[in-house]
Amino acid sequence: MRIAQIAPLFESVPPRLYGGTERVVAYLTEELVRQGHQVTLFASEDSITSAELVPCTPRALRLDPDVRDALPHHMIMLDKVRERADEFDVLHFHVDYLHFPLFRCERSRTLTTLHGRQDLADHMPFYRRFSDMPLVSISNAQRAPLPGVNFVDTVYHGLPVGLHMPSLDRHGGYLAFLGRISPEKRPDRAIAIARAAGRPLKIAAKVDKADDAYFRDFIAPMLDGGGIEFIGEINDNAKGEFLGQAAGLLFPIDWPEPFGLVMIEAMACGTPVLAFRCGSVPEIVEDGLTGRIVSDVDEAVRAVPELLALDRKAIRVRFEERFSATRMAADYVKIYQKMLRKHAAPQLELSAMAALSAAANAHGSEASVASARKDN
Repeated sequence: MRIAQIAPLFESVPPRLYGGTERVVAYLTEELVRQGHQVTLFASEDSITSAELVPCTPRALRLDPDVRDALPHHMIMLDKVRERADEFDVLHFHVDYLHFPLFRCERSRTLTTLHGRQDLADHMPFYRRFSDMPLVSISNAQRAPLPGVNFVDTVYHGLPVGLHMPSLDRHGGYLAFLGRISPEKRPDRAIAIARAAGRPLKIAAKVDKADDAYFRDFIAPMLDGGGIEFIGEINDNAKGEFLGQAAGLLFPIDWPEPFGLVMIEAMACGTPVLAFRCGSVPEIVEDGLTGRIVSDVDEAVRAVPELLALDRKAIRVRFEERFSATRMAADYVKIYQKMLRKHAAPQLELSAMAALSAAANAHGSEASVASARKDN
């Protein structure tokens, strides 16, 4: 199958440091190539892939100090996709809905995975306008605010099973917070939980420019007093050790999380997840098996001993069963095949009708010739 994967340009594929969407695109692309598909990746030039790479910007936009507006760069990429669209069986977009007006006429072979939150009022008129575009959600919770649009399936993210190896026998005893410093991720809750539970906390997190003031004015003062270590942004190599050595991952979110990749990264390491009941959390964490799901800080503190007693080997097994890149790619291939069969059916019907028409015309011509011969 000839598949185009179209990634955001904010980060490389895979990202050097933080970046959920581009990381998932990387895992999906590599697994599709491994399974024998012909994959073309539209991404930044500093991406690393075994697929054919179509560079659409010299480097990840977040790392380019000269970039002020990401939109023109993405529009150039979409034009490159449009120029080569006829080469592919499937066009798989990961850039939200930016491409809808350009590729609506190709919707029968266009698939869009939504990676962000979808409960914002500004989205609704746009989705209603393009309600025929085929969409994939990354959790059932993510799609809930969008009734009446064309969701063809939910596909949970997956990781290569060999990416993070589990630490089953021993760990460093600390609780971990990994991701991004922002109000909706609630690192303040993580600090409060760790201190109340009497456990050290290590925070490995990116601070976006938009969250500088929040970090400086609100989170940084909470780091004083001991027991809390702020590490900063880390890469994949460091992530495996960081999560694997943690006694548990704290995921105390305060927003409708569409998926939460860090939860399955922790599970891959055999590390249990303590998460707040928001968005996708009840779909990803199996309460009492791969982690604990709670509703407030007090409940979280009480749940810490139970969290740390969970079987790390069983957590790793459930990760392999539910969240591998092989499973994710297989789910997408099934969707691709279903789309192509649906696309082919009208074409076959038209071809059959054309053949019947040609046969009827030929028969009519033969009958006319026979009649003319008889008259003569």
